[in-house]
Amino acid sequence: MAGKGAGWLEPIEESTQRFLATVDTLTDDRIGGDSLIPPWTRGHVIAHVCRAGDSLVRLLTWARTGVETPQYASMAARAAEIEAGAARTVAEQLADVAAGAQRFADAVRLLPPEAWERTVRPRTGELRTPETLVPMRLRELEIHHADLNAGYSFSDIPDSAARWILDDIADALSGRTPDGPALRLRATDSDFRRELKGAGHAAPIGITGTQADLLGWLSGRIPAAATGLTAAGADTVPPAPAWI
Repeated sequence: MAGKGAGWLEPIEESTQRFLATVDTLTDDRIGGDSLIPPWTRGHVIAHVCRAGDSLVRLLTWARTGVETPQYASMAARAAEIEAGAARTVAEQLADVAAGAQRFADAVRLLPPEAWERTVRPRTGELRTPETLVPMRLRELEIHHADLNAGYSFSDIPDSAARWILDDIADALSGRTPDGPALRLRATDSDFRRELKGAGHAAPIGITGTQADLLGWLSGRIPAAATGLTAAGADTVPPAPAWI
C-alpha cells in the first residue's frame, strides 16, 4: 500500500467493527430513536455513515484518476440518500455498513503513489490529499458512533483517534472567519493544545478539560454545562464555534 494515509486502514477497520457491534445491539423498533443530532434518528445517522463512506470513495477516485469527482452531486441529493436509508431494518443497515467499509478499503488500496500527492476538495471546501482524506473516515465513524446515543460515548473513543479528530476540527475552524471569541484549548489527558482566533481583539478564553469533553463540546454535540470543561478569562464556557 502506497502513502502514509494507508496506515489508517487498521484503526478505521477497528472503528467500523465497534460501530457494527453497537448497531447490532439495536432492534428495528429502537433504530428510529433519538440521536444526539436531532431531528436525525439513529437510522438517519447510520444511513449517513454509509453514504458518507461512499462519498469519500468518490473523492479517492478523483485522487486516483485525476478526474474531478464531487463528493456529492448536491446537498439535496445527499439529504435524499440519508432519508431513503433511515427507515431500513437493522439487518439492512448492518449489511450496508459492512459493504461500504470494503468499498472504502479497496479504494484506498487502489491508490498509486502519485495519487497520494493530488489534492481534492470535499464539500466543506478545503483542499486535502488522500493522506488527510483517509482518516476523515475515522472521524465520521467515531463521532457518529457517539451520535447513535446507544451506549458509546465520546469517552469511549480511543485516545489516538480523539487526538487526531480534535486537531482536524481545530484545523477546519482555523481556516474560517471566526464569529465568536478567541479560544485557547488544552486537554488535561494529552498534549492537545490549540489556539483559535476570535472575531474581536479580546484575549483568548482558556478552555480546559479532557479530550472527551473537548470533543463532545467542540463537535457541537454536548453543551459545556454537561461537561467538565473549565474556562479561564470568562464566567462560563462559551458555546462552541459552529464546525460543519
